[in-house]
Amino acid sequence: MLNFLPPVLFSDTMKAPELGIKIGLYEHGKRNSVADLKVKVGHSTLIEGENIRTGVTVLLPPVENPYKEKLFSATFVMNGFSKPIGFVQVDELGYIETPIALTNTLSVYTVANAMVKHMIELNPDLRSVSPVVMECNDSYLNDIKAMKVSEGNYFEALRNARLNFEEGSVGAGTGMSAFEFKGGIGSSSRVVEISGDEYTVASLVLANFGKREDLTIAGIPVGLYLKDYPGRGISGRGSISMVVVTDAPLTARQLKRLAKRAVVGLARTGGYAYHGSGDVVLAFSTAQTVPAGREPEILSSLPDNSLSGLFRATAEATEEAIINALLQAETMEGNGHVRHALPVQKVIEFLRKHGMVEKA
Repeated sequence: MLNFLPPVLFSDTMKAPELGIKIGLYEHGKRNSVADLKVKVGHSTLIEGENIRTGVTVLLPPVENPYKEKLFSATFVMNGFSKPIGFVQVDELGYIETPIALTNTLSVYTVANAMVKHMIELNPDLRSVSPVVMECNDSYLNDIKAMKVSEGNYFEALRNARLNFEEGSVGAGTGMSAFEFKGGIGSSSRVVEISGDEYTVASLVLANFGKREDLTIAGIPVGLYLKDYPGRGISGRGSISMVVVTDAPLTARQLKRLAKRAVVGLARTGGYAYHGSGDVVLAFSTAQTVPAGREPEILSSLPDNSLSGLFRATAEATEEAIINALLQAETMEGNGHVRHALPVQKVIEFLRKHGMVEKA
């Protein structure tokens, strides 16, 4: 058995690039997150007593009123052991008309109700709306049956939404686990040039899945090295919700193709979509809007034969987003269990031995 010493702490704001971990080939956007697409993210973190470790995360598309300025969108379900709300209409009509919220499995209905009320406040005349809420099960660290998330947590996350947002053990990520370490919220972005124009693709994930031995970082089997690190439990069970955003002008059909490539990034981290894991993706484009009450008018879209770069960028951004969630999450106890933070120093030392760290 390896002798694991107490880790030396790195800054809790460090993502993979700041640690010298190079994932993929494309360059990052300036913020290396969905904020590069002007998407604001807000959290409401709920920690109470010894057993409540949960919350809500909200993504706000860069429009004033998403119900009146709908955005082309699509979903992809790799493994349907999941309870997202709103996916049916997205796939039928090809757009989203609300913010996107993330929370725990038993709180999707509460959060959806809050989102409906939010949309009614913005649009008093609406008669129907399709909230989009995605989830993962945080019951290892959180007493999920207590159902502590309230509608107020949605509105708090909404008020907290900004471009400079936290990642790791916050909001919906508060009680999540990944590869039997502490998981949570992570994000990353990539910039792609197509026919002389630059486009950005970004991913935000709620990471709550994985067996310890499967963890792979920059192609290196880090999980095997750390398989005896403390804190194992319910190996492989869990889920991941992935949101992909781009400013490339794409149709809903093309966005579904983009969404599928997020699973390539998931696989590269060691995600195998085991039984019991819900692996779902929602992708949307900020390039153009669909006015409420009108049929979509495609102003422009990239040709299919130019999308390969966007596909790779989606995989790279999602892969790094998952690793960023692990790198920024903090050790947490709850519900009678503990999830240790990824031992970042040991990971860096191991990756350096394999030539996968670019700087100290």
